[in-house]
This record gives sequence, structure tokens and C-alpha cells, in this order.
Amino acid sequence: MEKTVSEAIKFRRSVRVFKPDTPLDDNKVKDCIANAVLAPTSSNMQLWEFYQITNEELLKKMTKACLGQNAAKTAQQLVVIVTRKDLWRKRAKANVDFLKSQYGSKDKTEYTKREKFALNYYEKLIPSIYFDFLGILGGLKFIVFQAIGLFKPIYRQVRNSDMRIVAHKSAGLAAQNFMTGMAAIGYDTCPMEGSDTKLVKSILKLPRGAEINMVVACGIRAENGIYGPRFRVPFEEVYYKLD
Repeated sequence: MEKTVSEAIKFRRSVRVFKPDTPLDDNKVKDCIANAVLAPTSSNMQLWEFYQITNEELLKKMTKACLGQNAAKTAQQLVVIVTRKDLWRKRAKANVDFLKSQYGSKDKTEYTKREKFALNYYEKLIPSIYFDFLGILGGLKFIVFQAIGLFKPIYRQVRNSDMRIVAHKSAGLAAQNFMTGMAAIGYDTCPMEGSDTKLVKSILKLPRGAEINMVVACGIRAENGIYGPRFRVPFEEVYYKLD
């Protein structure tokens, strides 16, 4: 029986040691990845990819790339979450194609104001934000947008480094969806940021524009798999209600 959302969130812990002889169902893990892609993503750009690793040789190589961490060493599977900011043109076009399929076959002059806005968002605004050349255009856009911001509220994160952060934030939301989904079916995970990302990219044969968001170790927790009780700073220190 699957856990509720609250139960899954409370069940999820960063497990450092997994049982060695308790395999996971590949399809169930895949289903959790399918739930990951339902996470919210900036402008619906979906600049992410997910790599489910079950091959033993690849797992050994990935353990080395993950600096020999116990979570990687004992994992039954690894899921690598990758950001693909370099695919912004392809993903923007996919959104345009989807919108046009929803609007039906019609001439451009027949689009409603709302439909035109949505299409212009992906055909004009997204390119103006994502396109850059050696960081130069991003710097110029940053100056222009900051100047406009002196007179009215405006989106200011337009540099190449800003868009990288946007892609990683979206990937992080997907990662949480994945880990919560795994917890709901009694599977354990451990998100690992500590890795040689260049080596991980080499193992996965990823292109230059791809970036590693995190590697998630997967398995069933061993008795010593959780290193200690959960600690969080008092809720009152992080919660603010503005009436």
C-alpha cells in the first residue's frame, strides 16, 4: 500500500547504506522518474534529462565518480538528473508546436489575443532571455534590464549564469518529486551533490552543454543506513506569516 504524501515526506531520509541483496523493480523506479517530469518547471521549458543506471560496470564507475560515498557504493541503482539549458531552442519549439496543436489549424491573423501572447512568449521572449554569446549579450541585457527596473518591476535574471540557476532549480523540483515518489512505494534514496561532475558526464557520454544537477542513490535502507535522527532547526526560526 502506497504512503500518503505526508507519510512519504516523513519516511524519506538520506540513506547512506543500502541492503546489498534487495533489488529494486526497474519499472517502478522508471514510474517514479515519470512522476518527476510532472514537477513544475520554469516556463514549462523542461530543460532536464534523467539517466537510470542499473548496469553493474557503470555503477562501479559511478561510485568512483561519486568519490566512493557509501550511498553510491551500496546503491542498487543510480538516477542522474541532468540539466540541458543548451536545449532551450528545441524545448521552446516543442511548446510552440504543442500550443498550435491545441489552437487548431488557423491562420496567424485568427489567433486570439491570449493565443498570440502564448506563442510570442516562446517565439520571441524566450529567445531574448536564453540567447547569449560568450556571456557578452547576457551582460548587456543585465544592464538594460536593471535600468528598466529603476522605473518599474521587471525580470532581472537574464545573464547566462542566471539561466543556469533557473535550469537547476527546475531540476531540483523534479528530483524532489522523484524521491517523494520513491518513498511512497517504500524505496529509499540519497541525493548526492558530491561528485566529479566532469567524470560523471564522461561516463554518461553527455555533451558539453549538459550539467549534472545531482546523482540520486536508490535502494532499500540497511539497519545502519541512516546515520542519525533527523535534525531540523526550530520551525519558528524559518516560518513567517505576514498578515
